[in-house]
Order: sequence, then C-alpha cells, then structure tokens
Amino acid sequence: MKTWRRSLQMMLGRRPTAMQVGAICRKTATGQVLLVTSRDTGRWVIPKGWPMKGRSLAGAAAQEAWEEAGIRGNVEAQELGRFDYEKGQDAGFSVPVEVRVFALDVEDEADEFPERSQRKRQWFDPADAATLVVEPGLKRILIGLRDHAAH
Repeated sequence: MKTWRRSLQMMLGRRPTAMQVGAICRKTATGQVLLVTSRDTGRWVIPKGWPMKGRSLAGAAAQEAWEEAGIRGNVEAQELGRFDYEKGQDAGFSVPVEVRVFALDVEDEADEFPERSQRKRQWFDPADAATLVVEPGLKRILIGLRDHAAH
C-alpha cells in the first residue's frame, strides 16, 4: 500500500487495508468466467478469502475457488490484478480490503462443495460479468480479460 495512504489512515484512526485473495475461474475453451453470490447480500462476486498459513497467495485463492464454488484447476502464480472494497463486519462497520486476484483455469466443477448451500454460481462472458459486479477495480480486471481474449 502507498505510504501516504497508510499515514493518512493512521492520522484518521483507520486501520491499514487488509488483504484478501480471489480467483477468477475461467473456462479456457469458452473464455467464460464464474461468479458466485456473496453469503450476506447475494451480490455477484468472485471466490475470495483470507490468506492461509502454509499456502501461497495463489494457492489460497485456489482453495477459496473450491470452498465457495466447487472449482478445481490450475491457478497462475502471477497476479492478474488487484481491487479494493469495503468488507462489512458483524459489528455494523466495514474495513477496507485489497483483493489480490489470480486466474484459475478450470479442470473440474463439482456438484458438492463446502459452501454449496450458501451460494449460487453461474458462468458469464467477462463483459457480462463486469456489468454484474459492484467493485470498479474488479470490473476493470474482467474487462481486461475480455479485451485480452479479443487479441
């Protein structure tokens, strides 16, 4: 994070931005990407969560894809991009979170997975997915996938 932002947050009494990891699951044959619904608001998001001890950031993103969407595949070690959002907390306030996003090329889509009863999942063209997500940074990443696929 930029040092000026951290300094400003300290002056304002805000905690530094937390980090999560996320996976953009994509079908290589069609270029489609997977979105899942969030558990709290039901809005469309990508599988994401907190880093995990003993796993790389990309490995943690792949684990989130499994838990939240039942997806397994090859995750790229290189970040695809980053986006920011405000994560609501049970106490009624929110904290700033930066999500580091990794591409995961899908090999298997399971019918049974840990959060199956808590989420919906659906495949979209990246351009359509970009219109459904709220976070501007995630929209840019998804549009970038569409633009990259067009070349």
